[in-house]
Amino acid sequence: MKRRRGFVQVAILHLLEEAPMHGYQIMKELEFRSSGHYSASAGTVYPALQELLEQEMIELESSSDKKTYFIHEKGKSRLKEFANRKEGEFWGNWEARWSWQNSEEAIRLKETIDLWEHELRKAIKQTRSTPENSPRLIAFMKVITERLQQENY
Repeated sequence: MKRRRGFVQVAILHLLEEAPMHGYQIMKELEFRSSGHYSASAGTVYPALQELLEQEMIELESSSDKKTYFIHEKGKSRLKEFANRKEGEFWGNWEARWSWQNSEEAIRLKETIDLWEHELRKAIKQTRSTPENSPRLIAFMKVITERLQQENY
């Protein structure tokens, strides 16, 4: 969750660099920038905004009915750091990420990961009752890890 919120935080900083916004505007703009593939929720956006406030990357003006967020110098510095990593155009990556997460391939991959995780938890539970099998499970997991590290996906 923290990793995803970090990506959302960078997206929020990009939006606020363009113009000050309130929370609902931010949610709608994040959805728009993903071509509707990402539906921003208050449960994601407002904690991300709170973290950005605590890190002094954004500021809050609450003189009107709605709280309006502005980017602060620390937020601009974070965007510069992100740009220096040369990961490509941010909004293109944003849309591609959310589009892929809704693709058939991503859905099948998640289902496979869920099944694998279920079987791994079952094997760990069985190993607790037969500790002598622990080295076999550890060796198996190391082999799988090494194979993943060697493959070019």
